[in-house]
Amino acid sequence: MRLPRLAAALLSSAIALTAGLAQAETRGVSDKEIIIGTYTDLSGVTAMWGVNNSNAWRMVFDEVNAEGGINGRKIKYIVEDNQYQVPRSVQAANKLINHDGVFIMVANGGTPMNNAVMPDQLAKGVANVFPLTSARSMYEPLHHLKFGLGSSYYDQIRAGVKYFVEKRGKKRICVARQDTDFGRDVGDGVHDELKAENMTEAAETLHKPTDTDFSASVARLRDANCDLVVIGGIVRDTVQIISAIRKTGWNVDLLGQAASYDDAIANVPGGVTEGFYSMAPMLFVTESSTDPKVKAFVAKYEKLYGKTPNFAAQIGYTGAQVTVQALKNAGKDLTPDSFVAGMEAIKDYHDIFGSPTISFSKTKHQGSNESFLCVIKDGKWTTAEPTPMGY
Repeated sequence: MRLPRLAAALLSSAIALTAGLAQAETRGVSDKEIIIGTYTDLSGVTAMWGVNNSNAWRMVFDEVNAEGGINGRKIKYIVEDNQYQVPRSVQAANKLINHDGVFIMVANGGTPMNNAVMPDQLAKGVANVFPLTSARSMYEPLHHLKFGLGSSYYDQIRAGVKYFVEKRGKKRICVARQDTDFGRDVGDGVHDELKAENMTEAAETLHKPTDTDFSASVARLRDANCDLVVIGGIVRDTVQIISAIRKTGWNVDLLGQAASYDDAIANVPGGVTEGFYSMAPMLFVTESSTDPKVKAFVAKYEKLYGKTPNFAAQIGYTGAQVTVQALKNAGKDLTPDSFVAGMEAIKDYHDIFGSPTISFSKTKHQGSNESFLCVIKDGKWTTAEPTPMGY
């Protein structure tokens, strides 16, 4: 028997209302908007990373909005300055989650900052997507709301040490690293790869991020007859360690990771850092590329922000593109679960910069664990090997 027209209309309205209420219960999502947040360094010691990275995310989101949004929704992007400090990060995250009601958080800056914020963030169902750090804790242990974009410091160092042992014949590997979570990732990468090669470290030195005198550390490393020194530093401390080593006339090979793959290190006056190696999750190609897509990216970034995009901007551009694809994959019914499914559906993604292939699955929330070996030559970063490496 057919339902009377009034009853059918009431049933249809009830179904629509129920669907609307279910959607309304999804934090940061409305019929017309998706709210996405970031806390990163806009004015502190790593501002050249945070500013350029978040600029690129905003550029991609603005492009998406100009084309009509994602499944009818525009992206509202909110960026807070953490000045690369844990307390400010906690404060900023609290605002983004509890006041702004973000759906997901992307590109959050700094290892200790993410580690401090994530427990409460994940407990409230807010995904942490492609933070601006290569620490393993960004994707390990596996959590359905944690996603890392590229290789970790650990992956980079394991691949680099493997290469130098097996291809360059290095036998006495030493480590000079920060005594921090970041530094421990570097140290673990060295230790685990040497164990796989049936080798042990010749020596290890620890320093605080604020240390400036490395003469004693260098003397200890030199006494150990190292033929490769792995540096677990960022920019300032890496330059100071390299300078202290070169002042002694010691021409040992030196290897860093993504945090030291920076123009500020390549451009040190006097060629002090010439020949320094670093592992990188993707290549900095914006200056030299002839690819029309890369040239268009550079031109638009320069027009919008008045400066040439750096390596952090490339990372942001790729991360934003992948996130947009996941949001599209999630479909009209956007929830944390559908977003995760949309991310896990991404396979063999290729960015415009020639980065390692990016893929996710239900058991793998790290886009890639491969990295490139790069070296400073004539004051510029160049590739030492043409293809990315794993271990």
